[in-house]
Amino acid sequence: MNSYSRAQLADYPRMPTRVRTAILQTVTLWLSLLILGGLAFFVLQLPLARAWLWEHTGEEEFLAQVKGLTDLAADRLRPPLSLAPAVARQITRANPFGVNVFLEQEAEPAKREQAVRMAAQAGFHWLRQEFPWEDIEIHGKNDFEDRRHEPYRSAWQKYDEIVDLAGRYDLELIVRISNPPGWTRALGEGADHVDTFAPPDNYQDFADFVYTVVDRYRGRVKYYQLWNEPNIYPEWGSHPISPERYVELLKAGAEAARAADPDVVIIAGALASTIDLQPAAPPPANSLNDLLFLQRMYDAGAAPFFDIVAMQGYGLYSGPTDDRMHPRVINISRHKFIRDLMVKNGDAHKPIWIAEMNWNAAPETVTPRYGRVTLEQQARYLPQAYHRVIDDWPWIGVANTWFLKRATDEWEQNQQPEAYFRLLTPDFTPQPVYESMQAYIASRARTDGD
Repeated sequence: MNSYSRAQLADYPRMPTRVRTAILQTVTLWLSLLILGGLAFFVLQLPLARAWLWEHTGEEEFLAQVKGLTDLAADRLRPPLSLAPAVARQITRANPFGVNVFLEQEAEPAKREQAVRMAAQAGFHWLRQEFPWEDIEIHGKNDFEDRRHEPYRSAWQKYDEIVDLAGRYDLELIVRISNPPGWTRALGEGADHVDTFAPPDNYQDFADFVYTVVDRYRGRVKYYQLWNEPNIYPEWGSHPISPERYVELLKAGAEAARAADPDVVIIAGALASTIDLQPAAPPPANSLNDLLFLQRMYDAGAAPFFDIVAMQGYGLYSGPTDDRMHPRVINISRHKFIRDLMVKNGDAHKPIWIAEMNWNAAPETVTPRYGRVTLEQQARYLPQAYHRVIDDWPWIGVANTWFLKRATDEWEQNQQPEAYFRLLTPDFTPQPVYESMQAYIASRARTDGD
């Protein structure tokens, strides 16, 4: 002990009582916190505590669960959301089980039917299927002949077959209309395909196409989604992201659809969940936060032109039980922010439909751009997500799994993680998640029927 420390020790008895008391209280407090912290750390590792943490954070690893607990505590400092669950329960509930399909990409009609048959066998009720504008009105205005290959044929042939197949297997279609042909834009497809999905120069061209599709399938297809992910690249091309311009497109399409079929149901373009705030950035960085985009849609007068709000519902980096709510964190519960905006804008009576939902089971050799789970976790997570949709979130009507299958293994060959949301491989081999969903849907049917 040095001389300075001895002097301090010698002076200690002469310290004022209040100073000695403060020191003792501080030491006692820190010791108590250490003891309590150690006790809490021990308690949190008990099986019941771990189960509770999983049920609220969607995390399976212990340290991630502890971090999630602090996030949940921070959520209490934010204003509560207006979810109007009582109003939501008055919304007629649709069969919640849908799946995204790429039937138009199947070269053989027999494989197209096999895909529909396996979707039905799994228990899905809805097929979310794009009718790409560029694949129907291919060569010019009012030109519906496909002359890309010989022999020439009607561009409607394939889509008529898809509608027939859905009816044959007692399934309903959610038809997504998007992806304009190059002739609708002065820039065509654009350099490096940056404008492949961009809106047309003349929105009346879109309205006319929507009218033609809805009129053709009147009485057979009722649900139409007008555009997809208008708040991000590449779905809005190289243009600055503009909710106001999208509302113009939506209005034109909705009015045309309702003129063709008064019973049609309009689904707004599914919003991509993003925290980005760069609507005018050069592509591919041009994107706008989904919450701001939706509010600006309302401000622009969008409400009369859609019956259902659509959004993406990916789990990404946490599981289906994640209840954390932070506007800059994207997880399975993000739809609550969308619901809050709908309620505050007078749309509590409208449902949300999830356009795409799943977890990505990319192998270790593939970059996990959308998070990574094992095949076993994917098989557990997706049925649990549907369980929450049905039992906990009455404002969600339909959730569409992303996706049934692709026609080829192109995504796998290019090491794209998008490939591993699949329920079936391109050769129709069922993945564990297909089998778990099949079992879950069957069990819900038995339970709900009792």
